[in-house]
Amino acid sequence: MGKILRTQKLTTLSELLIVLVVIGGILGAIYFISPGIKTSISKKLEGIDVNKADVNNVVNADKIALPAKDESSEVSSKPKIRIAGYAWNAQSGIIVANGGPVTTKGSLMEKNNVNLEIIRQDWLSELRNMQMKFIEEFDQGEAFPQSDKSVFAVMIMGDGAPFYISSVQKSLDEKYGKDKYHLQVMGALGMSYGEDKLIGPPAWKSNPKSMKGALISTVLGDGDWVTTVNYCFANGLKVNPDPTTYDEDAVNFFPSENDDYMKAAEELIKSQTTGWTVSLKGVKEGKLTGKTVSRKIDGCATWTPGDKVVFDKLSGFVDIVSTKEFNNQMPVALIGVKEWATKNPDMVSNILKASLTASNQMKNYDDWRMRAAEAVTATYKIENADYWYKMFQGQQGTKNGLTYNMGGSKVFNYADAMQYFGITDGVNRYKSVYNQVSNYLTELNPFGFNENVGGVVPYDNAVNLFFLKNINDIESTAPEKVDYTEEKKEVMASGEWKINFKTGSADISSSSTTELEKIYNLLIQAENTKLNIVGHTDNQGDDATNNMLSKSRAQAVVNYLKQRGIPQTRFQIVDGKGETDPVATNDTEAGRAQNRRVVITLLN
Repeated sequence: MGKILRTQKLTTLSELLIVLVVIGGILGAIYFISPGIKTSISKKLEGIDVNKADVNNVVNADKIALPAKDESSEVSSKPKIRIAGYAWNAQSGIIVANGGPVTTKGSLMEKNNVNLEIIRQDWLSELRNMQMKFIEEFDQGEAFPQSDKSVFAVMIMGDGAPFYISSVQKSLDEKYGKDKYHLQVMGALGMSYGEDKLIGPPAWKSNPKSMKGALISTVLGDGDWVTTVNYCFANGLKVNPDPTTYDEDAVNFFPSENDDYMKAAEELIKSQTTGWTVSLKGVKEGKLTGKTVSRKIDGCATWTPGDKVVFDKLSGFVDIVSTKEFNNQMPVALIGVKEWATKNPDMVSNILKASLTASNQMKNYDDWRMRAAEAVTATYKIENADYWYKMFQGQQGTKNGLTYNMGGSKVFNYADAMQYFGITDGVNRYKSVYNQVSNYLTELNPFGFNENVGGVVPYDNAVNLFFLKNINDIESTAPEKVDYTEEKKEVMASGEWKINFKTGSADISSSSTTELEKIYNLLIQAENTKLNIVGHTDNQGDDATNNMLSKSRAQAVVNYLKQRGIPQTRFQIVDGKGETDPVATNDTEAGRAQNRRVVITLLN
């Protein structure tokens, strides 16, 4: 959700635009007259963690009275705390805990002595400005900044936190001195569960390799972009990181107008219905070819209601992959100002406590879900309660024989939040998400992230779980474990991984540690999937030896993943095919190297 890459390292948007215009003019002139000049090379990276167990605990609890719609008078004398966020259904828990945009009578925020205002803001640059304003007022001595242009915290997609926190930290260090102020993730309040998705022709789902050469409209860097990149890398596809070029051997992205996710949907519709094309410079292996390519938009990455608009207008399109498959990828991250929070720890913990308690009521009682839809409507001021209620659960439609899915969100109770961060079961799902997206930013370097931001704030500095652990007197239970006993048949993704082994051995080389870590991270983000792992060799040696060696190498990968906590029951098939299924010639060393591989298939 959101527009992660709208702003860069500079302190004002005006400065950024001036610099971009000047640099863009210079580079554009060089770029368009210089075929063969080196540009960003398309990359095939490791996919994001696919730990696919649903974090979805339901704790039995007595029903709490629904919050009223009238503003609370009991907390009106207390300092107002402001939090801003996108229009996003996964935030329903905190919104109904507040009773709407302001704290209402009988609400859980009122009961926890919190006077909260929730502000809808769909532009990431404005969310950033509001937090910067809060820090400015706090730095000037205001214990509780009260400007309506300032917010203590923002709610964005957790997979966007590496960019957001790192870019804002750059600005904070420049303005106030290094490490005086910090932003940190202080909790997770819910999860996108299908709402954010890649839309394209059905062939992309049945044969992901058919996506090669596709052009996809999206908001570059946002959660839908991450979902699409995950899908590409899990299926062994290259991604072209440069939105000004076109690589026929990779998946390409077109940056939607105004960084607007609805424009992503509209651009696909326009291209498919009118033949509208975009002109891009051809690129091959990182070098410009000197040719201009005109391409239609083949698909889009968007979220509700963008998905509904596409399915209403077009035939022959379905949802290819979404946050329902990468079910741990996109939490609602509460990102607050560390220095203010440490002075007001109980206030922060009480905000989390009220939100997580309301979410558990939503899990248990339908009228709480209905009241949440009303509160969301009042806060976002779009659509109606019936729309938000239905889209929270997710909707399915059929058009010309093709079935598609829309919407889908979840809220977190206390048990969910504790499990998601690995506090109760030892599997820190969010750390895998954070680290994998950090890798995407540094490896793909979209919009010059490395040059403009300078690096990603490490997970341990970006996430502070004290306030979550500081909650007292809240319903909880042990998290449910994933049941992997059922056989899975539907292939979600299948990718070939270059894992190095010692010659003639099943011992994994130390050079493959990074590769294995990326595989593990992918498995954490799609935690519900089961796995088929099949080893392959080149043709050096006899058939019997190669067959045994390929099985041993597959088992070596299994052993590594088991040591990291992936349960044995998750592995459906562990086998080897020896030299029988080459993907390249065995007549050259380069070809033999490609044939020595492990294929990991994720099954739903």
